[in-house]
Amino acid sequence: EAARAHAALAGRAEAIEADLSATARLVLAPRATRLPPPPQEEQEQEQEQEPPPPEPPQDDSGDPPDSGENEESEDERQKQQDELEEMLVEAAEAAIPQDLLEQLAKGNAPRRTGAASGTGQKKKAGMRGKPLGARPGMPRGGNRLALIDTLRAAVPWQQVRRREREAEGRAGDAPILMRKEDLRIRRYEEKTPRVTIFAVDASGSAAAARLAEAKGAVELMLGQAYVTRSEVALIAFRGDNAELLLPPTRSLTRAKRALSGLPGGGGTPLALGLTAARECAESVIAKGRTASLVILTDGRGNIDADGQPGRAKAREDAEAAAKAIGARGIETLVVDISPRPAREGAALAEAMRGRFLALPRADAKTLQGAIQAAQTGAPRAAA
Repeated sequence: EAARAHAALAGRAEAIEADLSATARLVLAPRATRLPPPPQEEQEQEQEQEPPPPEPPQDDSGDPPDSGENEESEDERQKQQDELEEMLVEAAEAAIPQDLLEQLAKGNAPRRTGAASGTGQKKKAGMRGKPLGARPGMPRGGNRLALIDTLRAAVPWQQVRRREREAEGRAGDAPILMRKEDLRIRRYEEKTPRVTIFAVDASGSAAAARLAEAKGAVELMLGQAYVTRSEVALIAFRGDNAELLLPPTRSLTRAKRALSGLPGGGGTPLALGLTAARECAESVIAKGRTASLVILTDGRGNIDADGQPGRAKAREDAEAAAKAIGARGIETLVVDISPRPAREGAALAEAMRGRFLALPRADAKTLQGAIQAAQTGAPRAAA
């Protein structure tokens, strides 16, 4: 709208590139405080991710199109809008005086008030993710200017502002009169990657079955890891310790190598397993990701937190460890795949404020489906 208004003032019926440059210069140059950051960090993060798996061959069986096509079309529309705004910003940079660009490059902005909180640099919520539209705000702290929305907010007030300037004796020939309240910034919703942490009871006679189903579920979930931006970790507890066998990863090859030939049998240090799972989840959360615990056990511990045998003390320590997980607010699912599930597993889920599933005949595919259903909002265990 502003470019067309500038063209009309110049006696042209349509806006040309010179109108875009002039409009961007008048809007952005007086408010310039820094150059746009280069996208180097985002490129480095993309390079660190593993390449996507090969796409399956297309078939002409007449199946309905995948639901992801709608998301792709939305992404394409957003990409086109972003490209248009990037063109406008590039035009603005080209039209800004050279001495101002040099000052910005050196960090000597003409005016800068207040101190940066650093929140934008940590979260980068204003830089990428799912577009949520624009809102009033200043383009600083990692927030990007929504140029089109800014111009759209300013144009309806031009006549009023010109009359005010004339009444104050400050009439000028500026094509667009901008104010702070006109500024709009882009909003994005960034989905943090999810890390599903399996804590598997590898003790007793059911150890082989639990480990087999857990390994199968891990491999199935990692098969979809690139699409869902998720990672998987695995903790096994048996004897008198708990061990992190697989740190958070989305590499299927690494997972298979780490999970091959896992030992089983011995006592059940349930408290140690829960504590190790909580510590792993807290480490994940500290890195800005979402942690989700999946605990495969019947809930019957016989080794306490000090690695000593004794059911009474082991039960107390396990309950304390479970309540610590619940107090931390970590999403938790307790799965009992023993032939005859008892109440201990459900009680453990209650203490963790989590969910409980009894799957006495579960295979890896069933376990994976149950985990995904629970992570999308299945009812929690009764408190």
